[in-house]
Amino acid sequence: MNLINKKVTHKRFGVGSIVKHNDSSIEIHFASENKKFVFPDVFGTHLKLHDKSDARSLEEIIQKKENERKEEELKKEEEKVLQRKKLALRLEHEKLMKNHKLHPSSQMVFWCDTEEQTTSFSEWKVFSGVLKSGNNKGKPNKPSRLHPNSAVLLTAVDSSKLEKERRILGVYMVKEDFVGKICEDGYIPAHSIYRLQLTEHESDQLLFWKYYLNEKSPEKMTWNTGKYRYFENLWMAQILLDIMSLKSDPNEREQAQQFFQHFCKMNQISAQELPKPNGALMRI
Repeated sequence: MNLINKKVTHKRFGVGSIVKHNDSSIEIHFASENKKFVFPDVFGTHLKLHDKSDARSLEEIIQKKENERKEEELKKEEEKVLQRKKLALRLEHEKLMKNHKLHPSSQMVFWCDTEEQTTSFSEWKVFSGVLKSGNNKGKPNKPSRLHPNSAVLLTAVDSSKLEKERRILGVYMVKEDFVGKICEDGYIPAHSIYRLQLTEHESDQLLFWKYYLNEKSPEKMTWNTGKYRYFENLWMAQILLDIMSLKSDPNEREQAQQFFQHFCKMNQISAQELPKPNGALMRI
């Protein structure tokens, strides 16, 4: 918008003519001297354009800048709110980590459906599902027992086979800073390093019920509801040890060994004193 030579009236300095202006300032020649002002802020309250057409165009510019200013302020306020939430979450996370005591059953076994058998490994995360009842019905389940010492075991059973033939597909430690109690979206992400996927041949040799046992009904091998179950830290260590023995490739075996050692360290398990698997399948 070209305002050079346009006539204006200032409340204090009277009538003048615009001699210079840019996006942030304007210079006006009055009878006695030139004055500089902030553009377009000076218009509206202190300064008036004589030309009505130009005045309307200027009002549109001023309104646009005002809208941009409000939008920017809103963004800053939203950023402040977000930062406060992040701070509160970090403080809660630090508190939970500081006060965390190892739970003897802080591992998770996850039931993968057909689609999840692919996505669990391509995305390296699983979804804990939603609550079916109560005040929080429809909201994601919070895997409250999971901490950085926890691993997620991925399993599946073919529709044509019995539950006792449930296979282990892979396993991963949860993300380094993951705390289930403050997980809002229900997704459980994998550690950046400690993650293993089994081949179909390896999976066929590693049956879940060899390790898992329902203490109340040790003879039963049933899984009727729910996407996941918690199970003992020792059982997960047994599984990791057997995965290591299955790996024939030296690099994969080394990766499995590092995983096993890390897991034992995080869960204060002595590898030398680890008992043999004694799950439901071993009691038939």
